[in-house]
Amino acid sequence: MNTDELWPDLPEAESQVLRMQAKLHQWATDSPDRRFCDLYNLVADPAFLVVAWHRVRGNRGARSAGVDGVKPSSILFGDVMLTELREDLKARRFTPLPVKERMVPKANGTRRRLGIPTTRDRVVQASLKLVLEPIFEADFKPCSYGFRPKRRAQDAIEEIRYLSARSFEWVLEGDIESCFDNISHVGLLDRVRHRVGDKKVLVLVKAFLKSGILTEDGQMTGTKTGTPQGGILSPLLANIALSVLDEHFAEAWGTSMATEVDRARRRRHGEANYRMCRYADDFVVLVSGTKAHAEGLKDEVAAVLGPMGLRLSEQKTTIVHMDDGFDFLGFRIQRRQQRGSNKKYVYSLPSKKALASIKAKVKAITRQGTNKPLTDLLRQLNSALRGWTTYFRHGASKTTFGYLSHYTWFRIIRWLRRKNRHATWKQLRRRHLGNGWWPTQDGVTLFNSATVPIIRYRYRGTRIPSPWDGWMTGTAG
Repeated sequence: MNTDELWPDLPEAESQVLRMQAKLHQWATDSPDRRFCDLYNLVADPAFLVVAWHRVRGNRGARSAGVDGVKPSSILFGDVMLTELREDLKARRFTPLPVKERMVPKANGTRRRLGIPTTRDRVVQASLKLVLEPIFEADFKPCSYGFRPKRRAQDAIEEIRYLSARSFEWVLEGDIESCFDNISHVGLLDRVRHRVGDKKVLVLVKAFLKSGILTEDGQMTGTKTGTPQGGILSPLLANIALSVLDEHFAEAWGTSMATEVDRARRRRHGEANYRMCRYADDFVVLVSGTKAHAEGLKDEVAAVLGPMGLRLSEQKTTIVHMDDGFDFLGFRIQRRQQRGSNKKYVYSLPSKKALASIKAKVKAITRQGTNKPLTDLLRQLNSALRGWTTYFRHGASKTTFGYLSHYTWFRIIRWLRRKNRHATWKQLRRRHLGNGWWPTQDGVTLFNSATVPIIRYRYRGTRIPSPWDGWMTGTAG
């Protein structure tokens, strides 16, 4: 690719980037031991920078500023910024600035750290991700689903349902202590170095890891470990680090449990069969065996994570039976007896914590002041309800959706009563409730979660395509 071209427009840049990514992915797939030694020019390539800038400017983080106080959304002349940035990259003058710390509350009462990079750093991280992702995607195992293209949380849920319906009844639910904050830089860079031989790219990755943090109280701290959440490159780096876990369990499955004969032999000898499913730093190991077998895997997992500077939380790492159920990615996964029959099935339904979160959001919206019109309230509620029900519509969620519909209706009625204190119930119905007593005003109607159809998600297994399949042969859309 010619790195001296003028800035292309976005469609042309996206086409060039996809074509180059397809080549990188194909080369990495064909040669598992290949080290790529000329990648830095791609990071500074106009097409890659244009696509990177478009993604930085287009995501929700565009309204947040780093330590330099500049928001991506406030930059009017992106070409000027990209030209300066490209010149700094080519001259090796680019140095990342520290990330700005933001402590975000978690559901359990603790707080997690977000690191907000500057706009320039975000663009370079996005460009670096465009270059590195197709290479490492060729090595990632099918059991990993988080922060990967063409994959989603529902794939992980369906894999768990699929395996648990086939005698994998014990579950080791793993929790890694402060995963993003504790990843060993040495261990991570060793894994990056296995595929990347370009020293300039390695120096750039290390510079981002060591850039430091400006804390909320204005103190500057170094980063000896970890890759702060909030950076565009962080999810990819975390997946590279955690792929040690994927590779360990994939190798164990492929060498001694790959066929039904192998698994039957292990059962006869009193050994367990097991598979792992991971979404980012959340993972479960499903065991076809006994509770003792699942207990024994805890030390095995801890030994694999050790070289990456990670350890399991003793309090949060649990072992449960599928009949008791467990929470994973917002779902409650549990084997239950089907109503009206003696058969048992594995169900995935919204967890109590997930339902409490959307109820809290509905409550917060309907506790706002009554000065705004009903249409504004309905738009806020509709956005929250649509997103939540879309995520859970592939589970056994019909009853939950019906309950949420009634809960939201009553919250709106209470809001309307506060807004119209002297109106009678008949007047409220006439003014604000349409046919069927459903809240509506000026063409905006409350989204009815009870009407969302439940559609069983198709388990895709190892047949999930990459974004670059077909580009080398010209069959991609």
